[in-house]
Amino acid sequence: MAFTAEVQQKIQQVVTLLKSAKKLFFVTGAGISADSGLPTYRGLGGLYNDTETEEGLPIETVLSGEMMQERPHVTWRYLSEIEEACRGATFNRAHSVIAEMEQHFERVCVFTQNVDGFHRWAGSANVIDIHGDLHNLMCPKCTYRHTVENYADLKIPPPCPQCNTVLRPDVVLFGEWLDADKLGRLEYELDQDLDVLFSIGTSSLFPYISKPVLIAEMRGIPTVEINPEVTDISEVVTYHLPTRAVEAMEAIWKGVRDR
Repeated sequence: MAFTAEVQQKIQQVVTLLKSAKKLFFVTGAGISADSGLPTYRGLGGLYNDTETEEGLPIETVLSGEMMQERPHVTWRYLSEIEEACRGATFNRAHSVIAEMEQHFERVCVFTQNVDGFHRWAGSANVIDIHGDLHNLMCPKCTYRHTVENYADLKIPPPCPQCNTVLRPDVVLFGEWLDADKLGRLEYELDQDLDVLFSIGTSSLFPYISKPVLIAEMRGIPTVEINPEVTDISEVVTYHLPTRAVEAMEAIWKGVRDR
């Protein structure tokens, strides 16, 4: 893609930053997976816009922790629809570039809102999936855990083979608390004398998603936002690149390797 002169200049400035950088931190949202064909709006995988479900309830209600406890078959109906709509998609070049950066820089951490598992599939090892992974199933009553490639062979809702309780994906449903251990890892990573922080493909609406950017800016750490849209943090970051994730990350990585 041909970038505007202004965007190209910003990319070169980011490349210059990365030439002397050792520790990077990435905040990623649905926009980084958009080039994999996944939708970016609402719901766990972003399938539902401003419409109610067939039950006449908002998607946030049927995908809530309370609904999973009381009427798991309803929650699983929509979880399986989300998974089926995303089935066959995989990580893209933006995910791969971040994974390759782990081999180049001293430390790279990914803090993602996404439940698609693409960062790990691409090869990133240091991932904080704050909302979990749709492919990891767990029993809320016993110790059973299992990872599946997709839901094609699952009985919906799936029973636990050990205690027959309905399984659930290890994700944060609406109305549930974030994982304390993952929040602790986030705090640890933000204290690692970061050199550059990236925010990619997220609207940064939730405080815990915008917090890393705001902390970095407060500490004088350069921040880079990659998002075609203007967000709540666009005026705060050091560089805002109004492009798609794949295009920007490929250009930045090429610049780092070529220089």
